[in-house]
Amino acid sequence: MATTMTTTTTTTTMAAMEMQQLTTPDMVEADQSDADVKQLAVYDVIHQVSQAHHAHCGFTEESTRGLTRKPMIIPASNSSQPASPEDPEAASSTAETVESQRIWLWQQFATRVTPSVQRVVEFAKRMPGFCELSQDDQLILIKVGFFEVWLCHISKMTTDNSMTFEDGTYFTRQQLELMYEPDFVSALMQVTSSLNAHQLTDTELGLFSAAVLLNERSGLNDVKAVQRLQDRVLEALRVQTTRPSGEGAGGTAITNVSQRIPELRALGARHANLLDWFRRNWTKLKLPPLFAEIFDIPKCEEDLQ
Repeated sequence: MATTMTTTTTTTTMAAMEMQQLTTPDMVEADQSDADVKQLAVYDVIHQVSQAHHAHCGFTEESTRGLTRKPMIIPASNSSQPASPEDPEAASSTAETVESQRIWLWQQFATRVTPSVQRVVEFAKRMPGFCELSQDDQLILIKVGFFEVWLCHISKMTTDNSMTFEDGTYFTRQQLELMYEPDFVSALMQVTSSLNAHQLTDTELGLFSAAVLLNERSGLNDVKAVQRLQDRVLEALRVQTTRPSGEGAGGTAITNVSQRIPELRALGARHANLLDWFRRNWTKLKLPPLFAEIFDIPKCEEDLQ
């Protein structure tokens, strides 16, 4: 009996080895095929998002190369003179002039931001899977995320002292503080400085911008679908920043740069609150309709014509 059991065990072992020899190459080939398919899918995301970014961002390296900077100069009619403490009328006049300056600066600012609204919309439409989301979810992602994506795009043109638009016009820090408030401007420039420290290439910045746009937002119908799209983009960013031929921020870039996403979200929420000033003073402002629409600011009927 012992001989029979030994023979049976040996036969079983040999059969298992034969099966392993027969199936292992096929299994390895199948696994390799799956890996290749996944890798190709990642590279496809990189390619599509990179093309979309280069086509619809006015702040790429190529677009801004050789740009001539020029200051945003407030017209003399809007400039203020120091008010005397003993002269209430002069103080009141100065306050009115400051508000006049603020309104004028906002109108100039809005005019230069507006072209980016349509560009971000087109950028979003070219992101893999975005158009498969419901219309409502697409609208929420674009409207809530626009400021954050735009800030990613203009970050390379932002320093501690100024913000430069694609036409070369720059707003000084003092002008931005007049438009918003010093604390917000300080936070804004801290975020852009942190983002610039990663030294992202245009392709990497495009992928990061896509991840920012595909963030979870209040009111979304299909949060899981948006999360899946963001995960795909973040994986593409991870691959792009670790490619041997890349000149990006290196292997730890994806972890570090992802930390900027919640910072941008918090800044976007603060920006939305600051725009309440717009909503209270909309009758004094003449804003581009697209700018007013993206930020939910009331519009005059004549502005719509």
